[in-house]
This record gives sequence, C-alpha cells and structure tokens, in this order.
Amino acid sequence: MIDDFEQYLRQYIPALSDKQRQLIRSKSVVRKVRRRQMLLHDGEVCQQKILVLRGLLRTYSITADGSEHIMKFSSEHDWITDSDSYFNRTPSELNIDALEASDVVLWSYDDFEALRTAIPEISTFSEKLITKNISVTQKRILMNISATTEEKYQYFIDTYPDIFRRVPLHMVASYLGVSRETLTRIRQGQAVAAKG
Repeated sequence: MIDDFEQYLRQYIPALSDKQRQLIRSKSVVRKVRRRQMLLHDGEVCQQKILVLRGLLRTYSITADGSEHIMKFSSEHDWITDSDSYFNRTPSELNIDALEASDVVLWSYDDFEALRTAIPEISTFSEKLITKNISVTQKRILMNISATTEEKYQYFIDTYPDIFRRVPLHMVASYLGVSRETLTRIRQGQAVAAKG
C-alpha cells in the first residue's frame, strides 16, 4: 500500500529524492480499515491527517436527537481530518468512519509537520490541498444558502458521480441537508419529467 501512496505522491511531487521518500515512509502509517470502523469519535481530539488510498470514508455529526448530518465523503486520493480539532488540539464535534473496507495512510500532527519542515515540496503540496478544500467548502456553503434542493441534488450527482453510486440515498439526503422523503419526491419528479 505504501507503494500506492508513493505513486500518488509522485503525480504532485515528481522529484523526491530517495532520502525524502525514506523520511516520508518513516512518518507514514498505512492501515487497512474495516467497513464501519471508526477513525474519530466526537469528543476526542483528532490525532491524525488521513489520505484514502482505496475505499470510502465519511465525516459526520450526530445531533442531540440522534440525527446524522454528513459533512463530507472522502474516496480514493481524498484527504480527511477534523481541521479544527487537529490543528487546535480541541475535542472534535465530528465523527469519521469507513463506509467501505478501506486502505488509508495516517500522519500525526507532529509527523506531518516534520515532513512539511524537512521537505518544502510537501509544504507547498499541503497548501494547495488546503486551498482546494476551502474552495470546495465555499462552493458547498454557497449551494446550501442559494440553491434549490433540486439544484443541490443535481450538483451532487454531477460533481460526485462515483460517490453517488456508492452510498445509499439516505446518506445523500443527509449530505444535502434534506429528508429522504424529499429526495425521493425529487427523484420521482425527475423520472416523470424525463419520460416527458
């Protein structure tokens, strides 16, 4: 699995030396994760940054009434963490679990910072990932405050077709912030409109 990670990393940082690759290997923990296995519980301090090599994870919160609200799905080559808890060392309000059996690479805060310090290209790469995540989050917030439910649903299908095929409808509804019944009505309306 570490070879898969190195192949992924070479796409973004092609000129790593053998010494740098060895340092990355020494700071990286590769793990197989079972379906439904928790990687973070709310109330814990998030100790790791995670890269999904294979599989599917989700980040979500649970309200006082037991409702789940999915914040993010993370599939192959996505990075995932609770940024607030990870960087500020505060208890998390989020949960992270595996929706499928997954292969992941983990870094503690100290190990990832050591890599960023020792290998400037890792720092630059990390900053690009942060910028990308901010952009995705900004787009999601904009969609949530200005788009209709139908538009949000279509955007999800168009933007995340692979995830759409891999998760049940109630999870898509949770991600969109609507009830499953509402999403079912939208799907039925689209089917009727398509038949014309």
